[in-house]
Amino acid sequence: MSEDIVVLTDAVLITCIVQRGMADAVVKAAQKAGAQGATVFYAHGTGVRQRRLGVLGVTVNAEKEVVYIVASTDQSDRIFEKMFVAGKLDTPGMGMIYTTPIDKMATYVPHEIAERLSGKVE
Repeated sequence: MSEDIVVLTDAVLITCIVQRGMADAVVKAAQKAGAQGATVFYAHGTGVRQRRLGVLGVTVNAEKEVVYIVASTDQSDRIFEKMFVAGKLDTPGMGMIYTTPIDKMATYVPHEIAERLSGKVE
């Protein structure tokens, strides 16, 4: 194991909170748009919308799924848009999506790819 840590920059964390049962569709859409993987977990939401959503009278389920996707800054807009559509987030009470800039991150990167990214190999 190497002592070198490959630090990646220019990335964002896309967080998408959707109704229970929607995460699979959101992840598939993100992968088609170029996402490499996703983390999905369950959550329980609370708040003013828990009762009923305004005049529309839509009941909002408190059980949620949260999808985390780390993407390069170049791909993030496309992935974000596809996730928004797949999660039906243009419908009241279906959820929300947002991005958070990542200052730096590290994970296993194969040696040959790390060299290519650093410009050592042409």
